[in-house]
Amino acid sequence: MTLAERFDLWALQHEQKGIEKGEALLLQRQLARRFGQLPPDLIQRISQASAAEIELWGDRVLDAGSLDEVFCG
Repeated sequence: MTLAERFDLWALQHEQKGIEKGEALLLQRQLARRFGQLPPDLIQRISQASAAEIELWGDRVLDAGSLDEVFCG
């Protein structure tokens, strides 16, 4: 792998991490606006979640009546 290819891979990985972090922050804002202040353990769970989990929870927040409905389905 050339140096340029390594740099491109590195840049792509960091870009993806930035996108996931932004999605997690948006989810936290939506949840807080809908359900009030979030407990610290939930904030940590969101920050450590996979992109697929964040996407799933983001979809659920639209219809959920409680935080449990968002995270437990």
